[in-house]
Amino acid sequence: MNTPKYPAPPVNYSPVKTVSVPTEQATIGRSLVIKGEISGAESLYIDGRVEGTIHLADNRVTIGRNGNVTANITAKEVVIIGTVRGNIECTDRLDIRGEGSLIGAVVTPRICVEDGAMLKGSVEVKNAHQKQDQPKPDKNHVQAKPANDMAQEKSRAAAAGADA
Repeated sequence: MNTPKYPAPPVNYSPVKTVSVPTEQATIGRSLVIKGEISGAESLYIDGRVEGTIHLADNRVTIGRNGNVTANITAKEVVIIGTVRGNIECTDRLDIRGEGSLIGAVVTPRICVEDGAMLKGSVEVKNAHQKQDQPKPDKNHVQAKPANDMAQEKSRAAAAGADA
């Protein structure tokens, strides 16, 4: 009988431990229809139909391929693969994938619109560190005067020139 000259040392396998806590995500399935207000403290995946408002300020809202949302959405991050009609306000980013479509106003610090995606509405890209209610003053910005104010100034200047 032939025994190996050097026996293999015993192998001790231990599973790699994850450092982070797995993210919790709620799911609205494809056959579900929800009308009303959705709020909470976890991420949400929508593959059904939602009408109303969605407020998940510190989390992600993902509208899946079959998702159809008619709602205003406030979230940290929004990913659109399906269809959304409504305004979106993100504190981190908006991502509209190739199959996704959005009709509505967007306010976000970062936005990504893939080829093939549809976006109709206004987009306002805000600095993440900027206060929400007050725009940051621009040193190079000159405030335009309304047309009627300029016309009044011209007529005053003309009258002053005629008097002289």
